[in-house]
Amino acid sequence: MSENTQFLEAVRKEAKPGLWSRGVSLARDGAVALQSRTASEIELRVKVAGRAVAFTVVLYPGDEAWECDCPSPVDPCEHVVAAAISLDKAEKQDAPLEAVADRWSRVVYRFTRVEGGLQLHRVLAHADGTEEPLEDLTGRIAKPQGGVTLQVEQVDLVMERLLERRTRGPLLAEKLDALLRALEPARNVLLDGRPVAVSSEVLPPRAKVEDKGQQWVITITRDPRITEVVSPGVALTAESLVRLGETAMTGAWLQHLPLVRTYSPEQLGELSAKILPELARRMPVDMKSRRLPPLDRDLKPRILLELNQLTQGLSVLPTLVYGAPPSVRIDNGRMVYLRGAVPLRDEAAEQKLLHQLRDELNLVPGRRLTVQGPEMMRFADKLRKFRGDLGGDAAGIVSPDMRLKPSLRVEGGASGAGVPEVRFTLEFEVEGGKGGARTVDAAAVVRAWTEGLGLVPLDGGGWAPLPRAWLDKNGQRVADLLAARQADGRVANHALPELTQLCESLDQPPPPGLDKLAPLVEGFEKLPPPVLPAELNATLRAYQQQGVSWLSFLKGAGLGGILADDMGLGKTLQTICILGPKSLVVCPTSVLPNWVAELQRFRPSLKVCVYHGPGRKLDSTADITLTTYALLRLDAPVLGAPTWEAVVLDEAQAIKNPESQVSRAAFGLKANLRLALSGTPLENRLDELWSLMHFTNPGLLGGRRQFEEKTAQPIADGKPGAAEGLRRRIRPFILRRLKKDVAPELPPRTDSVMHVQLDERERSVYDAVMAATRAEVVALLNEGGSVLKALEALLRLRQAACHSALVPGQHAKTSSKVQTLVDALETAVSEGHKALVFSQWTSLLDLIEPGLKGAGIGFERLDGATANRGEVTSRFQGQDGAPVLLMSLKAGGTGLNLTAADHVFLMDPWWNPAVEAQAADRAHRIGQERPVMVYRLVSQGTVEEKILGLQEKKRALFEAALSEASGAAAITREDLLQLFA
Repeated sequence: MSENTQFLEAVRKEAKPGLWSRGVSLARDGAVALQSRTASEIELRVKVAGRAVAFTVVLYPGDEAWECDCPSPVDPCEHVVAAAISLDKAEKQDAPLEAVADRWSRVVYRFTRVEGGLQLHRVLAHADGTEEPLEDLTGRIAKPQGGVTLQVEQVDLVMERLLERRTRGPLLAEKLDALLRALEPARNVLLDGRPVAVSSEVLPPRAKVEDKGQQWVITITRDPRITEVVSPGVALTAESLVRLGETAMTGAWLQHLPLVRTYSPEQLGELSAKILPELARRMPVDMKSRRLPPLDRDLKPRILLELNQLTQGLSVLPTLVYGAPPSVRIDNGRMVYLRGAVPLRDEAAEQKLLHQLRDELNLVPGRRLTVQGPEMMRFADKLRKFRGDLGGDAAGIVSPDMRLKPSLRVEGGASGAGVPEVRFTLEFEVEGGKGGARTVDAAAVVRAWTEGLGLVPLDGGGWAPLPRAWLDKNGQRVADLLAARQADGRVANHALPELTQLCESLDQPPPPGLDKLAPLVEGFEKLPPPVLPAELNATLRAYQQQGVSWLSFLKGAGLGGILADDMGLGKTLQTICILGPKSLVVCPTSVLPNWVAELQRFRPSLKVCVYHGPGRKLDSTADITLTTYALLRLDAPVLGAPTWEAVVLDEAQAIKNPESQVSRAAFGLKANLRLALSGTPLENRLDELWSLMHFTNPGLLGGRRQFEEKTAQPIADGKPGAAEGLRRRIRPFILRRLKKDVAPELPPRTDSVMHVQLDERERSVYDAVMAATRAEVVALLNEGGSVLKALEALLRLRQAACHSALVPGQHAKTSSKVQTLVDALETAVSEGHKALVFSQWTSLLDLIEPGLKGAGIGFERLDGATANRGEVTSRFQGQDGAPVLLMSLKAGGTGLNLTAADHVFLMDPWWNPAVEAQAADRAHRIGQERPVMVYRLVSQGTVEEKILGLQEKKRALFEAALSEASGAAAITREDLLQLFA
């Protein structure tokens, strides 16, 4: 058996049946041609219908290895199969495989010398040796002529865009430079009829500076490898065409090198400050002179500010310089030599500094500014932040020799009720400077810090620098404590953990009673073990015992909290363990029977009153009162009259809108303990978290407007420290565990992206839809139009990225994305896996079905029109059920248990990652025994890639606030504009 036949058998053994069949068809259709061949590797090209550029396949028969540049995730692909079959067939027929040049027409680039430079002609070289001019490659690809098969390379498509069909006359230097960059990988380039390579190397001219008596001589020569300058900016070496670099774009003088210039002593200033730096910017400079100032490429521009104290103010003079001490000064764009080395000017960096000087200080180099009165302090604060060098007799004014040291005094301790009653005062003592002992009120310091200032005014005049490092660590905590200090000086209970941490940061012990709150600050694992009810009929898992400990601790400390465990982890049971007489539980109507059953099951000794129905009334002897959110809204005065020992809101996202009537009714309930239970404490916006916290611990996050301005918006804007500040405040009062953390038996889940490359026809359709949609959406949003209308327009673009047939007026049988899916499903099914395929559009599911049927893959389908959902899911879950289930996100994204599947394919990404996560959870849930693979199919170079980035932005927003928060933010006008940027 020959080497090629052995290689073919190796490919056959690895190939999937469907791919083998497609490879056989390609080989039979003559899609394979030989590109090149060596002793160890064979490079072939495989033409595929509907694609301009042939795929490149490299075979290594001796190693039984192969490569293909197609995007298929399946290995080997049909192109490798076709190449192996064609190679073996040619050997058996004792006929060499036809070469590319003998089979297909190819694009050839002919450069010719003309007066003024180079001219380029593009021709189509046919297999029979004839040529014809090529003006429009795109047109020839779209409409083949006379049975001619084109071999198009990626470089040909790039050149098509660069040439814009105009190839007559000598090429301008800039244009020629761009063309040569593009032609570096090309094989078919001729100069005056002779083959020539295009080099990526740049060979600029070089300069040498020498002493000659009292004069200086500059000699400019070209690289010795250059044999001829054939055009401005382009030269010929023995092997190839090379670019001469940016210096020679218009340099006809390069054809007359060497060039010699002599400079006299009177020209030293111009030579040092202008000519040499400009020369060094354009080409390498060999400095042989011993009398000229050296050239220092490492010198960077900087702003020097000269500050002088006046009787009633401050004088500032800015200068743009290089070096320290300055070696040159820049005056109105002109370089003035002062001393030392000469810099290589960086005009972009200079402009950046000038913009910074203008934007931050409203100053211009060379113009003196005088500030007086209150403005002097604000200006001095700006100087502290400005990244420039300060000089002059008043340089110390922005860093005076004073320091602020925090001084905390805490009074009080444990009360008779067991809850500490604490008062505190915080001042900052002024150390250093003149004027004796002085203090600054903490409110003034925090106010200056929150306003972004670096100084705070002192009583009696002057100002002191803020202790920024200490404030960056503790400033928000101090601000929260000041806000939580009541009129009589007492600190609200929910702020006591913050006061404990402030004491620790200042290395002073907390007052008696306050140390008992340490577990809320240092970690819940330090909580004392729970004391469970004697009559409890349940065995708690370890994480549930910790949850009961946390709830009991909050109850004893007079604090509220949010139990935010994942669904199915037993939030109800944990809560039942700490409920006692006179407790109120509010829940959705559908959950009311479950609470009755759970109380009867786990704590049957408790007397339960179900406040529901037409004849409802409160029972003062009941231990637990159960009611619904609807009745809380309707009967708010009745339920709000008693003072309950505990109030529990189950599925507490029901009060996520703080303006709703049910939320206001919940806020009005009186209770010693307030608990919220919710697996999704965040669904859309951060103010939902504010609403739940306002119920459990009123005042913890301040007022709603304050929370939006000081917390939510800074987090959305990515302000450093904002998210950590929120997490720090809520950490003691929220407990969230995920299935993956407390259910280790759950197998791993792996998420990955399958990148899909659109073919030329799909790209053309997509680009047309993009052009129309971008104009429509941008105009609509800029004019204040509806986001919903913009989403409707975006829908068309997303559909074009999935399948052209979803676009009105387009008729395509399949798409690159559907074919990628089918290939992946063939592999998965052949390996014994089951898969879920999700799409938002049933019309796309319709287009997927023929591909599955063609590949012989059985499937079920579930969407909004499916009447017998239970039968469909039961069949799929069965051992003999179909291996694939097609589902719409709306119908199948939530509430289903589909653990028979361990592969999930998401066909069309959207901005809300929670929707996709819920879909993936149909397979990745308790009961799943195999690792789960989740694939997102994303078309390259389309809006889908930006949607992935938007998903990360939305996910990061809530992970910033709550490390494992679920849900995503509502899409905004700015998000939509970014998708079309």
